[in-house]
Amino acid sequence: MLKVDTKLDPVTFEVLKNGFVNLVDQMSEQVLRTCYSFVIYNRDFSSALCDAQGNTVMQGTQDISVHVGTLHLTAKAVIEDFGDDIHPGDVFIINDPYRGGTHFNDTRIIRPVFHEGQLIAFMQVNGHWADMGGSTPGSFDINAKNHYGEGVRIPPLRIWSKGEYLHDVAHLLVANMRVPEERLGDLRSQAEATKTGERQLIKLIEKYGLDTILTAFEEVQNYVERLTRVKVKELPNGVWETTDYIDMDPEIGDSLIPIKVKMTIKDDEIFYDLSGSHESIGCFLNSAFGASMSAAYAGTKTFFPDIPLNSGFYRAVHVDLPENTVVNSCWPVAVTGFCSGAYEKIMNACFELWSQIMPERALACSFNLEYLLIGGDDKRNGYNNYFMWYDWMAGGHGGRSTKDGANALSPVFGVGLSIQPCEGQERLSPVITTKHEIVTDSGGPGKFRGGCGVEKGGILTEADDAVMSYCCDRSRSVTWGIFGGLPSTPHGVQLMRGEADSEFLGTIFSNVKVNKGDEFTRPSAGGGGLGDPLERDPQDVLEDVIDDYVSIERAKKDYGVVIKEIDREIDLFEIDEEATKTAREYIRLNRRKWLEQDPESVMEKYHNGELDLLDLIRHYGIIIDQKTNELLPKSTAQYREAMKKRTLAYWG
Repeated sequence: MLKVDTKLDPVTFEVLKNGFVNLVDQMSEQVLRTCYSFVIYNRDFSSALCDAQGNTVMQGTQDISVHVGTLHLTAKAVIEDFGDDIHPGDVFIINDPYRGGTHFNDTRIIRPVFHEGQLIAFMQVNGHWADMGGSTPGSFDINAKNHYGEGVRIPPLRIWSKGEYLHDVAHLLVANMRVPEERLGDLRSQAEATKTGERQLIKLIEKYGLDTILTAFEEVQNYVERLTRVKVKELPNGVWETTDYIDMDPEIGDSLIPIKVKMTIKDDEIFYDLSGSHESIGCFLNSAFGASMSAAYAGTKTFFPDIPLNSGFYRAVHVDLPENTVVNSCWPVAVTGFCSGAYEKIMNACFELWSQIMPERALACSFNLEYLLIGGDDKRNGYNNYFMWYDWMAGGHGGRSTKDGANALSPVFGVGLSIQPCEGQERLSPVITTKHEIVTDSGGPGKFRGGCGVEKGGILTEADDAVMSYCCDRSRSVTWGIFGGLPSTPHGVQLMRGEADSEFLGTIFSNVKVNKGDEFTRPSAGGGGLGDPLERDPQDVLEDVIDDYVSIERAKKDYGVVIKEIDREIDLFEIDEEATKTAREYIRLNRRKWLEQDPESVMEKYHNGELDLLDLIRHYGIIIDQKTNELLPKSTAQYREAMKKRTLAYWG
């Protein structure tokens, strides 16, 4: 057990450490009860207490990982720009991803806290505003090459001055955003939450004294640093490397976009080097430096769940991000889609590396965060206003070292996110949910199966001038397995207009016009499998079939388990033991050859119906353009190479 060596007595240290967490949680509760945006209400926000230097002292218990790893950077940006020109009653706003933020929607409200004229802390609340202007409702424009098409960029800006609300500044900002009254409501909500944090901190000062509180600020960071270094020191020194991919650069076409992550453990420190990652691409899936640093922090922290998170953690984790790459795109390159692009690729790459070092906590790749947005004029009786239907889905997490991945969970981007209730969405927008169900066969096969994804469908009702946009990835860099596990399923949106055939729109598109009666559906992927699927207990496969997580067909194809349906109404199935032995032996003898087979000859079997899409991905490592059903030879070669390292290399 780590000895707590502080300037405070152990009881006071522990009380204040937890008191700071409670303070931040009270800020979060204030936001939850007063925000205007349904997006924020579903917990797309985070709060933090920072010291006078901008360092994070403490986060709350349900903050979004991507936010927390950047809040110290935006606090420091305010200090850098305003210096001594910071006063009691001031409140600042910033959303600038090139100054340490994430994307323009994540708008931070920062309040300096003074005690007897001395600046002692900053309270910060970050909320995802549903629209920041720009060329697309929701401000997610895949066609944006630079930030000018993505919305309003707010550098550190004073929004209250010595207690006086600068309404002209606030209205200048929101006048460039859709549904401005909602944006103003979130601004006031977040500002009031920072005031809640200020009040709670003053109460602690009144009880314990300023010197004790300032000492506790320092000591809780030192404690986290010591704890982190002790944990890392117990691990072997070494270097580990891997590569994950963004689907494509629309300006290039067929070619996965590599994100290379090299991790070094040296004594009690961790170093990440992302050199060799692809240069910035021609769409908004790039990431700026703050978000990419946060991805490395969050990917690491996942394997150290017992360590609190503050700036002490960052002292032991170092991240090298080469400029003008997809992991550190500089102004004015578009970065709003970082959350679906570079961010989760870095996180999942970290998961893979740490799974090799700490196999008892291993975690395969998890589904990709996605946003579907519809904006337009709400023409329902009694509404007649602009609406924003802004949705994200649950999906499957990767298989784990001793158990299957979690089904239908929030993305690793922010497991604190709530899944939006359909009833709330339907009340606020002219979109009716038509289905919301777990997808059979979506979990990546493995000794421990990946969690299952979810399919959600909707239909547009009374709306005019409506457009749809989608921000996602992994239709080509399909969610992968580790230690012999297989991939899950690709993402993508299908649109149905009346009697016409459904149209596959893909994983990134913007401003697609939709009309009353148009239906859409999209699945989230499951998690990748962990371990050889042929080592999965046939009884577990049978249970998956009973639960409708796996179909009878794919139980045989992916696991080599042959199951007979006796009576589905009463969940009566049985395993054919002899046929299972034969099927598993057949797969074992042929699966290495499948990954070497000529892609063109495999595609012939696909086109004549002998193989389906999951056969292509899981057995042959073949990636296609789902809009045209054509082979993508470069993407296939890259994906096969990755499968050989993550999967084939672990087959006995």
